[in-house]
Amino acid sequence: MKKAFSDEDLIKNLSLYYLNRHLKKKPIEKYHRTIDESPLHDREKYKKKAEILLLNSFMHHFPEVKFENLTCESPDFIAKFNDKKIGIELTEVINHLEMKKVESSLNKIFRQAEILLEQEDTTKYRGVYFLEFHSNIKFDRLEDQQEIILCIYKSIKKGKPFGYVKSIRKSFHRRNVFITHEYNMNLFDELCSEKILELIEKKNEKFPYYDTSVDECWLVIVSDMNSIASRYTFIQDREHLNEVKSPFHKIFHLENLCGNITSIK
Repeated sequence: MKKAFSDEDLIKNLSLYYLNRHLKKKPIEKYHRTIDESPLHDREKYKKKAEILLLNSFMHHFPEVKFENLTCESPDFIAKFNDKKIGIELTEVINHLEMKKVESSLNKIFRQAEILLEQEDTTKYRGVYFLEFHSNIKFDRLEDQQEIILCIYKSIKKGKPFGYVKSIRKSFHRRNVFITHEYNMNLFDELCSEKILELIEKKNEKFPYYDTSVDECWLVIVSDMNSIASRYTFIQDREHLNEVKSPFHKIFHLENLCGNITSIK
């Protein structure tokens, strides 16, 4: 049976985060190895690895936190902090819901283009390529996807934009070909505080079902700034977050690029 996510895909996922100088590489690698050694299904392993990467900024703010159980479910992780057993529930806030489907299609397109280039000559083309596309492209239309893959392939081979590709930028990568989207932040790209409050309400409903053996349970809400669906410039009506009511002992919002943290409770 073919794996849902290959080891190579996981390495590349980790490698993209390595470009971020804030990444705490050693604990991340250790936690990933622990997840690999668990009996979880490959799909669950991938999910857990991605979640740990999202918690990287959290580790900078709480360096004393030591994860003890990486493969539990409710909450997502069990950790030790100040002699207390802490349950950590992680959730991602999607800022651009309409972009989630587009991003999923884009990632599949990127993977196919990467395979073409690596099959031809990995050493010659290895690097991280940031691509921007012309507007009005339908990435989810199957009939257009092969042409988009070909345009990406030719753009990287030529070292300049071709066809659907509007701009291309390359960064060093020592092992593979990795293609991602060049996302330009909008100065007015706000994250509505209501989205965060709605997430908290949903998690509040599940709180009674979490592991009762923990001393405290924390909720960590993350904006995955490596995802075009989660990025934001500022939180709109941030003062509304002060009104939150929740059984969680602590609630934080994190953005994983620069590591900014907001304590909500």
